[in-house]
Amino acid sequence: MSILLFLCILLILVLVHEFGHFATAKWFGIRVDEFAFGFPPRLFGIKRGETTYAFNALPLGGYVKIYGEDPNEVGDADRSRSFAAQSRWVQSAVVLAGIVANMILAWVFFSLTFMVGITATNEAAAPYRVTDPALSIIEVSAESPAATGGLLPGDRILSIEDARERVAVSAPGEVTAFIGVREGKSLTVTYLRQGKEGEATVTPIAGIVPERAAIGIYMDMVGTLQLSFFDALSYGAQKTYEYTVLTALGIFDFLKSAVVGRANFTEVTGPVGIVQAVGQAAGIGLGNLLLFAGLISINLAVINVLPFPALDGGRFFFILIEAILRRPLTPVVANTLNLVGFGLLMLLMVLVTYHDIARLIR
Repeated sequence: MSILLFLCILLILVLVHEFGHFATAKWFGIRVDEFAFGFPPRLFGIKRGETTYAFNALPLGGYVKIYGEDPNEVGDADRSRSFAAQSRWVQSAVVLAGIVANMILAWVFFSLTFMVGITATNEAAAPYRVTDPALSIIEVSAESPAATGGLLPGDRILSIEDARERVAVSAPGEVTAFIGVREGKSLTVTYLRQGKEGEATVTPIAGIVPERAAIGIYMDMVGTLQLSFFDALSYGAQKTYEYTVLTALGIFDFLKSAVVGRANFTEVTGPVGIVQAVGQAAGIGLGNLLLFAGLISINLAVINVLPFPALDGGRFFFILIEAILRRPLTPVVANTLNLVGFGLLMLLMVLVTYHDIARLIR
């Protein structure tokens, strides 16, 4: 099921990205020879007008084949409708249209997220307020008493007790105060998980936080954030901007670390890790799945901005160079750089996928 959801999300992201290129090229009257999902070999294709719509065997991306992107293929026929014959402004618009399409798609996904509703804290939902807030676990520290006892993020804490006292709790401070003075004592935490009550036995220890005992959980008041249509559109736009900035900074930090040989590939998620994350998001709810899809769309857009051969940013960089030189780059040079860039991207994908699999089998 996770794989099917992943492929559906990937299909939407790729189709929207490539449709940005496709629609913009068509808008300017440029001939489009092929619109494809996935990479060859081709499974099947349907020709409508001058364009072949293809579905390929490797569902790891997609492409639009625009006549004249490779100047060597331009003949006398339709020369004026070739990509190479267009102004730099038109070429730039076609190249960057896929990135813009993914940003718009992220906005749509985020807006739908807030229309459908998603669990959130009041702090995260600001300036809006969540409904029906309840004390819930946000994070569980690895190898902590809480993790050993079976507590999970998302669990709603109902009560906590020791051998002599039981307390119904409704705020983080109540739990902290109860646990903080009971180092080494066995406690029972009653929680609600997916509508069912459960109990976990934990023993507070020192050293997790300063000056008091703890079991290794971070708590907050969590409720449902659900907005009206226009509020969702506005808040979706705000979150699109915020997540884009965070994603760009994260990728920049990773690339900076890679340049000095300190990049940690175990922190990067590839196709296998995304499949697992899609399954987890779907298990939490539709809102989380839509939010996750929006984040992937932003990542795809930000990565494509990079001035690297075989990416949209690389193609745009070539256009800038040609504008400065006032002549096209030699096709052999451009094609070679794109081929090398594509090979390096495939190598990076293999490395990231290897680390994904290694995490799963640990």
